[in-house]
Amino acid sequence: MLSGMSGSSSTPPPRGDNALVAWLSRRFLEHLTVDEAWVSTVREAASRGDVVYVLRHQSVVDTLALDHLTKRHSLPPVGFTDDLADLLVQPAGAALRGLVAWRRRGPVAARLERALTAGESALLFLKRPPGMLEQPTGRARGLAEGDAALSALFELQRRRARPILLVPQVFVWSKRPDSQGGELLDPVFGAREWPGTVRTVLQFLSNYRGADLRAGEVVDLSEIVRETTASEQARVRRVTYTVLTRLERERRAILGPAKKNPDRMRDEILRSPKLQALIKDLAGEGRNERRLLTLKAYGMLRELEARPTLEVHKAFELALHQIVSRIYAGVEVDEEGLERVRRAGKRGTIVFLPSHKSHVDYLLLSYVLNAAHLQLPLIAAGDNLGFFPMGPIFRRGGAFFIRRSFKGDRLYVAVVDAYLRRVVKDGYALEFFLEGGRSRTGKLLAPKVGLLSMVVDAALSLAEREVTVLPVSIGYDRIVEERSYVREMQGGDKRKEDAGAMLRGARVLSGFYGRVNVQFGRELTLPRLRAELGYPGDKALTPAQRRGLVTRLAHQAMNEINRVTSVTPGAVVATVLLDGRRRGVPHAELVEACRRLVASLSSRGARMARSLVTSSGALRPDAIRDAAQLFVKGELVLAHVPGESLAGDARRRAAIYTGDDVVYTVADDKRLTLSLAKNIILHLFASRALVSTALLMPGEAAPTVETVRERVRMLSRLFKYELMFRADASFDAIFLETLADMERDGELSRDAADTFAFGGGHHGETGEGWVRFYAEVLRPFIEGYQVAARAAASLQKGPATAKDLVKRALVTGERMFLSGEIGRREAVARPLFETALEALVDHQYLAREDGKLALAPTFASGEAVTAIEARVRAFVV
Repeated sequence: MLSGMSGSSSTPPPRGDNALVAWLSRRFLEHLTVDEAWVSTVREAASRGDVVYVLRHQSVVDTLALDHLTKRHSLPPVGFTDDLADLLVQPAGAALRGLVAWRRRGPVAARLERALTAGESALLFLKRPPGMLEQPTGRARGLAEGDAALSALFELQRRRARPILLVPQVFVWSKRPDSQGGELLDPVFGAREWPGTVRTVLQFLSNYRGADLRAGEVVDLSEIVRETTASEQARVRRVTYTVLTRLERERRAILGPAKKNPDRMRDEILRSPKLQALIKDLAGEGRNERRLLTLKAYGMLRELEARPTLEVHKAFELALHQIVSRIYAGVEVDEEGLERVRRAGKRGTIVFLPSHKSHVDYLLLSYVLNAAHLQLPLIAAGDNLGFFPMGPIFRRGGAFFIRRSFKGDRLYVAVVDAYLRRVVKDGYALEFFLEGGRSRTGKLLAPKVGLLSMVVDAALSLAEREVTVLPVSIGYDRIVEERSYVREMQGGDKRKEDAGAMLRGARVLSGFYGRVNVQFGRELTLPRLRAELGYPGDKALTPAQRRGLVTRLAHQAMNEINRVTSVTPGAVVATVLLDGRRRGVPHAELVEACRRLVASLSSRGARMARSLVTSSGALRPDAIRDAAQLFVKGELVLAHVPGESLAGDARRRAAIYTGDDVVYTVADDKRLTLSLAKNIILHLFASRALVSTALLMPGEAAPTVETVRERVRMLSRLFKYELMFRADASFDAIFLETLADMERDGELSRDAADTFAFGGGHHGETGEGWVRFYAEVLRPFIEGYQVAARAAASLQKGPATAKDLVKRALVTGERMFLSGEIGRREAVARPLFETALEALVDHQYLAREDGKLALAPTFASGEAVTAIEARVRAFVV
């Protein structure tokens, strides 16, 4: 299901005649999978020098697994290990002779040299798990083991020109995190961090099909020998520390931080100096008041906190696999982006900021990260999802619940802040939605920076921990909540999430929703953003600078989500079918129009879904056919076969028939639903749509650059709450860049007088055809704002709440569509009217009075109100 994330599956039998190892390989070890990154790392190291695998601690299981994998992938076989497990990787006769002669096995240095000279690899253990009578004081740590072998390697390196390369290896047999404070059976089984043989074997038997093997950054001993004059003991300590640190980073990237007892975690949060200072401020000098406020904070923390458990993660893993396999054709994952996630996880704390279009988003990113063997994040969820029985389950799956609004509650704000500081400091990955709520329109919403501001504060206070913000784009061919979204956009109330709603929503399991696409943006870090803003890195930020930093981070994150959003088959087909200049589109013409659109977007650097294009970038015609059929079966698009009756069985046959003579049409009442798919890639057309609309406005036949500039400025101001514009450049810079791009692509041309004409076009479409296509993309929004302006005229009778005015706009819009005053049914939508009213307030056509909207004094007359609509209508092409 997760394309681009498969492990190697070739399993030739291991060499040698050791019957025990051969049986173990057939029964267990052949099920181990590793990704190509591990194989490439080891193979590249073997091409540069002699490979010495380094494990954290002695482990028979790890030794056998590593020996099997080296043989399977034709890597340098393990020829040395300073442990009895060495005998298990030998043929039976050699193993027996080795057991008899174990005490006379010879110096470590000589055996290491024989193995490396023979082109084999060596396996070295840095520690051994403490036994039952060797429990060290404090937190259990492995006992020294590999010093002698490291000293021998240094001596050997001084006598050899070929580098000796230490390749740290970490096997993760269980995804259960380490536990701070220890467990009752640790003296018998060993701590999770330094497991004994019994615990390792049990972990292996329970999870050998899902185990993970990672290679840390290679250590070149020849460089250390050349670069340092330290003593041998100091070199050994340095290498041991370096390798253990790299191994620990690999483990933490998979398992996350060591788990604390919940009571200890709460105690640490409640003792936060910032929280305690607020409690003291609120309570004054009264001890009882402080105690009551502390108890209140404790209750808030219990309602808020996540309590993830491996058992619930496993249950989610099984359930999600079944659900995803049932309702989606596949999940396309940004494989390169996942590797960047892995690297960031080894450096510090990751904060994921995904786009938010569906409740599926909550689980999908964890599904992808789990399949890639990466730490699962704690997920911020609205407290509306805390209903019984799912709330406790979500909490144990890693969700922490935030109130939808907590303005004015200083104590609650301080508790949330203290909780986020603690989880960031401890190294937990975080996930929350910068948009606040789900987008009902398919396009990104404006960022809400409340939680982000708290995370930034936490990161700024933890200079020793690197915090990386990773924007994530999650795109769908179809959204499972599309019916409820359309009902809400047409004026229906949002239904409360509860057990009944969950049962009603189970019907989505009988549907099919195409593909899902998950893409990762570039990493955003606070030091780099501070440098961009010119804020000194060695000084505390002022409140204004901190707000500027948060705002820049929020807008860069949203820009990154848009930048990496993949163009999917569903989005392309929806965009072409919603082009209102034609009643219907024959299948052959649909494919050709999609080919032109994909070629144009590809030439501009847009990311393409792997299901949409071939490796050479050419359109896959079958992808267009599949997407069209997805919409036909979902009853969003009608498929007509000319010459046949569309009644009864003929209509059902048309939904299955896929010949080139099929003609697709979109019923007016389905345009709003289909626009959810189109709006996912709306941002790719925004700048050109504004320019095209300005060019096609009634008036001058050949407008000048300055005329177009002013029109585009007016449009961009009008749609500032509707469209997402780049945050890294000024209006003039973006405008001139857009003009240059359209001229370069042959969509526009300019003469010596700086007036515009249509260009020759590109990819099989004329310049005028492209300009009119871009303008058509923007038309529903212009018509929606026109409707909102018409509805605002009702305010002549008196102020009204925004909610009531939106209801009036819905009725007005329906009337205007039926009478033909507007041509796009999707222009009649509640979210569109809500942002339109915000824009009218911003333009000072409307004013806020006591929580209601009223006409601004200068537009209170009937003539002036009509002028508002006329100004918007002037942009309709």
